[in-house]
Order: sequence, then structure tokens, then C-alpha cells
Amino acid sequence: MPKIYYVEDDAAIARFVKEYLEQKGCQVEIFSLLETARAALRQERPDLVLVDWNMPDGQGDGLCRWIREQWPALPLIFLTVRGESRDIVCGFENGADDYVVKPFELEVLYSRIQALLRRAGQTASGTGERGKLCCGGLTLDAERMRVFSGGKEVALSQPEYQLLQILMENKGRTVTRARLLEQIWDSGGNFVNDNTLTVTMKRLREKLGNPACIRTIRSFGYRMEETL
Repeated sequence: MPKIYYVEDDAAIARFVKEYLEQKGCQVEIFSLLETARAALRQERPDLVLVDWNMPDGQGDGLCRWIREQWPALPLIFLTVRGESRDIVCGFENGADDYVVKPFELEVLYSRIQALLRRAGQTASGTGERGKLCCGGLTLDAERMRVFSGGKEVALSQPEYQLLQILMENKGRTVTRARLLEQIWDSGGNFVNDNTLTVTMKRLREKLGNPACIRTIRSFGYRMEETL
């Protein structure tokens, strides 16, 4: 059952959306303030976040930027009355995956939620499993820190596991070499030669059987994507 956080100060709209989505098999938690939403996110990450723009304690775009800094791959949809082109562009620039303008059809909202959850590896029908990331025959169980290729468990070193996890969490997006070096090795301020990433990626690919779903974006970084 996908868990959705809905940041909305209009109680009537929030209840309307919550009731519909729960009928579809989702679990919805409503937050009428940005700060309470942040506090909840610090405690538990949902499967998707719906965000209104105008909130009593601030603007939804600020929350969107904060979420993107913390969880780059967490699906996020703006659900707002602000429908001018500049607002929509601003929403996407601040990290939204989709943008729905009020008034809206619940069926349309639900279809967009399903589309984002599919990309993230979980559907609203419940076929996905929380904590598991999948792509091209690879499965990463984040809760148990285990990796499987074609159903067979693969033993990885910590840097190899972190590299794979970052790529799978950002499936469909190119992750730069600089960002990977910073997140995996330089978080403590230690210098690491760029060749370290190249060697780690080579070993990771070999252990996973050289999967086609891990792509090299020359002179830029890497991307995890589904292959036909």
C-alpha cells in the first residue's frame, strides 16, 4: 500500500482527495502546515508527496527544494490553484516531478500518481515493496542492504553498494561524477582521486554481470535506466 503525504491547508479539499485515494488502495496522511510535513518527513519517508503552493506558514516551493536536497528521487507533485505558465515552470525548476492545477479530476490525479510510482518502482496496486529498488533484473533491498542480480544475491563492498543505491534512487536521471564522488567518498572532506569512481564502477559492473541498465554518460556521469 503506497504511503502518500498530502500538504494542504484546505480541509475540504484534503479530505476529498484523501477519501478518493484511500478507496484506490493508498494510505494518505494530511499536513496543514509545512513545518509539520517536514517533521514527519524527517521521521519517515513516504512513497510520494503532494504539495500545495500557498500554505499558512510559507510557500510550497521551499518545501519542494528542501525535499529534493534530502531525497532526490522522492516522487513529488504540486497540487495548486496557481496555473500560470511562470508558476508551472517555477514548480518544475524547484524539483517537482509533475504539476496539477486546481480544479482537477481525481481520476487524472490518480493516473499521474500511478505513473510516478511506477517510475519509482512501486504501483498503487501494491505490487511493489517498500525499501526495494528494481531495474533491469537488479534488485536492491535498502532495508536489509542486500543486492540481487537475476534473483541471485551479490556481495558488494560498501562503496559499490552506495554507488548502486544512488543510481537506482535516481533511476532515469543522470548522476554526475562530481556528485557521486562527493556523496560516497568526500562527505568527510577527504580528497579522492577521480579514478577511484571509475575503478569502483568497473568492479560493480563485473559483479553484477555487466548489466545494460547502467549507462555511462561520457565526460559527465552515469545513469540507471530500464532497457528493452
